[in-house]
Amino acid sequence: MNKSILIGMTGLALALGACGKKVPPADTGPLVTDPNAANGGATNVDDSVDLVELPGMQADLVAKAGSDTVYFGTDEYALDQASRATLAAQARWMLANPSVKGSIEGHADERGTREYNLALGERRANSAKEFLIANGVPAARLTVISWGKERPAAMGSDESAWAQNRRAVTVVVR
Repeated sequence: MNKSILIGMTGLALALGACGKKVPPADTGPLVTDPNAANGGATNVDDSVDLVELPGMQADLVAKAGSDTVYFGTDEYALDQASRATLAAQARWMLANPSVKGSIEGHADERGTREYNLALGERRANSAKEFLIANGVPAARLTVISWGKERPAAMGSDESAWAQNRRAVTVVVR
């Protein structure tokens, strides 16, 4: 093989290798509330939150409580009657299963800033958590995570999608 062709191919390979995907900047992750933290509990953590989901128990929660999700109006975090009924059923299930813990995940629709939606998601998750505590679930068994608008349940930019994304989800963890 011609030496100049070999040098040209090597240069091309090096140039193409340098054109790889750019790594996006690290995200600050979800807002997690730890009831044992000294600063009131709100901290940003990376996506490796050390909670292990239990899919079989999650399915049992949904089957017996009717749902693992409660929904909210636009810019709201107050629980309506349907949400209170769902959370009351979740509380009964959690009391019947004392070995499990719950991660209450707050979500928002895509409208608004990232910071606003993280705060709104946290308020939604805390509303659900406080209701569960008021119905007998020990606070030590519950953790709050706000995903804001980062994990939509429905894609789209219309009221139907937004309504599905304004939610708090109880995730069974160990």
